[in-house]
Amino acid sequence: MNHQLIKSEYFSIWKSMLDMDIQAEFRAIEQIDLAPHSFTFYTSVSVMSSSKIEGEILEVDSYVKHKMLNIEYLPELTQKPNDLYQAYLFANENSLNQPNFIKAHQLISTNLLPKNQQGKIRKTQMLVMEHKTGRIQYEAAPASMVNELYDTLWTEIEELIKQEMTFEEVFYYASFIHLAFVNIHLFSDGNGRISRLLEKWFLAEKLGQRAWYIKSEKYYNQKVNDYYKNLARLGLFYEALDYDKSIPFLLMFPQSLVFEK
Repeated sequence: MNHQLIKSEYFSIWKSMLDMDIQAEFRAIEQIDLAPHSFTFYTSVSVMSSSKIEGEILEVDSYVKHKMLNIEYLPELTQKPNDLYQAYLFANENSLNQPNFIKAHQLISTNLLPKNQQGKIRKTQMLVMEHKTGRIQYEAAPASMVNELYDTLWTEIEELIKQEMTFEEVFYYASFIHLAFVNIHLFSDGNGRISRLLEKWFLAEKLGQRAWYIKSEKYYNQKVNDYYKNLARLGLFYEALDYDKSIPFLLMFPQSLVFEK
C-alpha cells in the first residue's frame, strides 16, 4: 500500500475555511483557572458525551455526579463509560504510541467485548451504523486490508508526532487521524470511542495537557447528526471514499473550541 491515509493535500482549503484563530482559542483554554477536581469534571463530560454518541443512555450531568460526588447508578449505566474514563486517564498519563493505544482499547472494551477481542484487530467485515437511527452509514475497510492499513496509519502517526507543526496543522492532522481511523474501524467494537480519544491524545502529545480540556466530544454529541452526515459524505464503501468531501468533518474539531462561547 503506497497511498497516504492521513492526507496533507486538503490543509490549505481547510485553513481557508476556518472562521477562528485556533492559537488564540487554545491559549484561552491554557488560561483557565483549574481546581483540583477540574480534570475529573472535564473528563467526565468528555467520556459521557462520547459514550452517548454510541448509544449509552445515562445523561452527561448524571455521570458527572457519579464521578464527582460518588452518586451510584445501576452498573449497566456506568460500566462502559467508566471503562472509557479509565482509558482517558491512561492516555493522560502515557505517551501516544502503538502499545499504549492497544492498551487503551483493552480498557475501553472491558465490558464491551469478549477478552479475546479486547485490543485485537478484527477479522470480520464491518458495517458502521448510526446508533440513534440504526441506519447503515458506510462499509468499513475490508477485513483483508485492516492489518496493512493499521501499520500504515501508525507509521504516519509516528511521523506526524515527530514533526514541528503550527497550531492549525496540529488540529488538522488530529482531525484527519480521527477520520482515517474511524473509516478503517480497526476493532470489533469501540472504534468511535477510541477514535475521539485518539484525536485528543494526538493533540495533547503535540500541545500539552490542556488539550484534554477541549470539549470536542461534547460538541460532537450535540451535533451528532452533523457528525454522522459529515462522515457519510465520503461515500458508502471504504475503497471508494472521496476525501475531497472531508472538509466539513475536519472543520468540526476546531469548532469545538468556540461552540459554547
